[in-house]
Amino acid sequence: MTTLQLPVRPARAPGLISAAGQVALRALRKFLRTPGLSIMGIVQSAMFLFSFRYVFGGAIHAGATAYVDYLVPAYTASIVLFTGGGIAVAVATDRAEGFTDRLLSLPVSRYALVVGRTIADSATNVWAIASTAAFGFLFGFRLPGSWEDGVAALGLCVAYAVVFTVVFLVMGLYAPNAQAAQGMSLIAFVFAFISSAYVPATSMPGWLQPFAKYQPITPMVDAVRSLLTGSTSDVGLALAWSVLLVVVLAPVAVIRYRRP
Repeated sequence: MTTLQLPVRPARAPGLISAAGQVALRALRKFLRTPGLSIMGIVQSAMFLFSFRYVFGGAIHAGATAYVDYLVPAYTASIVLFTGGGIAVAVATDRAEGFTDRLLSLPVSRYALVVGRTIADSATNVWAIASTAAFGFLFGFRLPGSWEDGVAALGLCVAYAVVFTVVFLVMGLYAPNAQAAQGMSLIAFVFAFISSAYVPATSMPGWLQPFAKYQPITPMVDAVRSLLTGSTSDVGLALAWSVLLVVVLAPVAVIRYRRP
């Protein structure tokens, strides 16, 4: 006797929060299961900071401020530009290996894919910020203001972690492979070094100073320095740049995920 099979009702598609959480967990598990990623990030951060502090620091003058106090806040704020290459490579690798295509075949919101990756990669960026700040204190940095000022400055750095996660996410989505993503991410070094992060912009050649002063990194690092002293100078401009980058690039990431 043949048993009549009733049609099975398809499972309901996951919501935005649920899908984003699963995407974030997958990315974080991949990061945690590859200890070399976090270890090498810490080593690279320490080596760069050590070099600027003890190798180049003696030849760089930052006015009345000790160079270590000038360097560490800016380096902590801009460390996301150095770790972002790993984000771009990871996203490009997922596309090249077909994982992104599998996600796109599922009935999930494309916004969830962007939000999930942003959450996971922002978390790894926060880890980089925390370890960099710790090395800064180890290498001689001391808070010029209160601990509340230090917390406010750290919070602004965390906001930058989210902003530049979106920036490197877009780079990875447009890169054809991991090698290209790594190469594209090097543009971040241009913005990091041609800014007031490591030397005052006024010390640069006159023709280069306009770019150094008005590109987004300079007000961002200057805002962190200001918050450490209890001032809010440049904070408004830094937040404006942050909002602009996210508002412009987040929709680009969603659109790119929608492409077959």
